[in-house]
Amino acid sequence: MTTPGSDPLRTPTGSTGTPGTTTGPATAGPATTGGTTTPQRHPVRTAGRTAGRTLALALLLFVTVLLVLFVVYNTQTVEISLVFVDVQAPLVLALVIAAALGGLLVGLAGLVLRARRRSS
Repeated sequence: MTTPGSDPLRTPTGSTGTPGTTTGPATAGPATTGGTTTPQRHPVRTAGRTAGRTLALALLLFVTVLLVLFVVYNTQTVEISLVFVDVQAPLVLALVIAAALGGLLVGLAGLVLRARRRSS
């Protein structure tokens, strides 16, 4: 039985820390070392998330500005010679299509190499 006003689950917080005065888990309160109280280890994660979101937003803004400038400075019309047809299109469209086709080709090559590694 405990005395009135005492919490049976609270750990001792006195400087002596004598066992047997209260019962309960030892990690419920802050640890005491030589009269100084050390805080519990609960890292503040909101500051890291805020910094990460700010960095991601800044990077997104930077890339968007670069893409807009890329489109603005590459508006001239160029002639694209395909196998059987010659087509006139804006330079930016030709560059974006070429980049997309190159990325698709690299992605497919990666899939083929991954499939070869798995089968052997």
